[in-house]
Amino acid sequence: MKIQLRYFASVREALGYSDETVALPDGIATVGDVRGWLRARGGVWAEILAEGRALRMACNHVIAGVSTRITDGCEVAFFSPVTGG
Repeated sequence: MKIQLRYFASVREALGYSDETVALPDGIATVGDVRGWLRARGGVWAEILAEGRALRMACNHVIAGVSTRITDGCEVAFFSPVTGG
């Protein structure tokens, strides 16, 4: 399965990427699985996508949780929580 990944705000700055297309290995079925798979890259990936770190995720432009299912060709985005004043 191929998906489009997008990174915004401090996530983009830390990773040095704004987007990429990836072919996922078998067994990756949810947004949480994608996050875990990316963390396995190690280094800054493991740090910025760590469990417990404040991070928002979206699938096809809709806020998503770790159990949100992904499909071939979907877009998964990672971004920092935003607060207003």
